[in-house]
Amino acid sequence: MVVPVTCRVGYRKVPSLCYRSCSTYIRRMRYLSELKEDDDACRQAYNSGSFFLFHNLSPFLQRKGKMFLAPKINTPDIKRILLKFSQSERWIEDSVLVGCSEECTPYFALDLGSLERAAMESELGGSFADAWKALFQLEKEDSALIFLAQALLRWHNNNQYCGKTGQPTEKNLSGSKRVCHSSEIICYPQMSPVVITLVSDGSRCLLVRQASFPKGMYSALSGFCDVGETLEETVRREVAEEVGLEVETLWYSASQHWPFPNSSLMIGYHAMVRPQQSKISINRQELEAAKWFSLEEVERALGREPKPSQEKDDSLSFWVPPKQAIAHQLIQEWAKKQAVIPV
Repeated sequence: MVVPVTCRVGYRKVPSLCYRSCSTYIRRMRYLSELKEDDDACRQAYNSGSFFLFHNLSPFLQRKGKMFLAPKINTPDIKRILLKFSQSERWIEDSVLVGCSEECTPYFALDLGSLERAAMESELGGSFADAWKALFQLEKEDSALIFLAQALLRWHNNNQYCGKTGQPTEKNLSGSKRVCHSSEIICYPQMSPVVITLVSDGSRCLLVRQASFPKGMYSALSGFCDVGETLEETVRREVAEEVGLEVETLWYSASQHWPFPNSSLMIGYHAMVRPQQSKISINRQELEAAKWFSLEEVERALGREPKPSQEKDDSLSFWVPPKQAIAHQLIQEWAKKQAVIPV
């Protein structure tokens, strides 16, 4: 749903609900902006904040029925736990800001990798899960925050020294940047642009497998943008390189932050190729398999529940990425469009 930026049209008043929705969003964004730039304000916010916990970048989860949730631990409990395990008082300096609630309760993330994992899991009543498996187990809202938190924690861990001077860099309190004080160079967290493209020939869609995928899972084509390329050029190049097809037309769908393998911005496209030129030539250095799938096959796959724990089961049926992934959205969009096309 798109929320209007302006809550007043001409002289006509719009419903108060719209105004409250707009003002809540603006208030949250301005509050987060203040915390990112003002260390004193951020330090005060830690007293009322909640924390997502990690252990060597693995998020802490608790079971809730068939699904899992990422619990938010309040500051008093964080202090109690760290005191019990004799953790350093630098926990504030090691935390990163990842968002806030509708009521402007700040959310932070903290990695407890220096503590013994099993003891922490016993203390907290949950487990630290592999990030890829968390994608299949978490609700969409939780997974977005968890993957943002993981991306920021990883970026800070990998950028502790200045690339120009070699001197240590210092994180500001919120984690929105790092500063090299010897050169005054400021570094900000970055994402790599990646196109993800669902290719169709009009009646079928093309899905592919990489060797690293769980058994049975097929997804859309994807690839990193090269320096100097436009997004459209990347789509055409990737489709040509990986499956030997030439794109005739393409159009944008949506984008998504993606934490694998590091921090990427996935930019989703649909692309069309001519039916008479749809013979696949797979680049085996990039892909394990690529196949054309009919609407009926795709609809069955969309109805199956992803089961990454069965990745070694050779009998596992063809399935697609979970609903949290932009690949799922692209495949679902194609299926819905095909379902209404007259035969």
